[in-house]
Amino acid sequence: MVQTLLSPAPAAAPNVPPALEVRDLVKRYGDFTALKGISFSVQQGEIFGLLGPNGAGKTSAIEIIEGLREPTGGEVTVLGRRLSANPRAVKRLIGAQLQDADFFEHLTLLEQLDYLAACYDTRCDARALLALVSLADRPRMRVQQLSGGQQQRFAIAAALVNDPPLVLLDEPSTGLDPAARLELWALIRRLRDEGRTILLSTHYMEEAEELCDRVAIMDHGEVKALDAPARLIRALLDSGYRKPAPPREATLEDVFLVTTGHSLSSSEERE
Repeated sequence: MVQTLLSPAPAAAPNVPPALEVRDLVKRYGDFTALKGISFSVQQGEIFGLLGPNGAGKTSAIEIIEGLREPTGGEVTVLGRRLSANPRAVKRLIGAQLQDADFFEHLTLLEQLDYLAACYDTRCDARALLALVSLADRPRMRVQQLSGGQQQRFAIAAALVNDPPLVLLDEPSTGLDPAARLELWALIRRLRDEGRTILLSTHYMEEAEELCDRVAIMDHGEVKALDAPARLIRALLDSGYRKPAPPREATLEDVFLVTTGHSLSSSEERE
């Protein structure tokens, strides 16, 4: 069955470590187990998707990788560095856009980026970052003055102030209209084309199929399938799956409704 299909990561170049390795990751909150020993590996330059409904464990995984939560068990390795051994060094390799990003209300976009760079004890070209996310004309605006799509793009700019090779995006297109979503997709591809590795969590099937080189399908804290979207679809078809026949465009009931202006049941009630 395709639900249990797990394919290995593509072979990396010799002596090139994966951008990210997650091994047997467990996270418990009291009696609730959010992650049940998940494992996956992301090669450098990939857009790798964590695909699943809300509550599948995607955000817990990303927050552990980012170092915001302690795992109950398992290990995270970024570019050959174990998170548990040197969390500070690993955090410098990661940029993260999280679902609930907080920014200072009184700072402009330029000031926000400069402040965040200082937190990493570095400097950034704030204007270049704003240009990258198509906000070059809004340097003096504040985050709360931006539209939803602009806020999401700015959150990605903020995730890049330390020039990270690994970028974590947690449900970045949630709540965006179709046009803003397409702009965000173009930005994500641009980041990949610059040589960054992207870990993207989403519950939008079209987004995962459009953007991701590979996806891990998660449900109830487990990885149920892992492969390239096209290979997962082919495996499903090879298993004999076929969609139920689509509904007819019109039925005799529709003819009755259009002809008489009321349903058959309402005409029967008048008899």
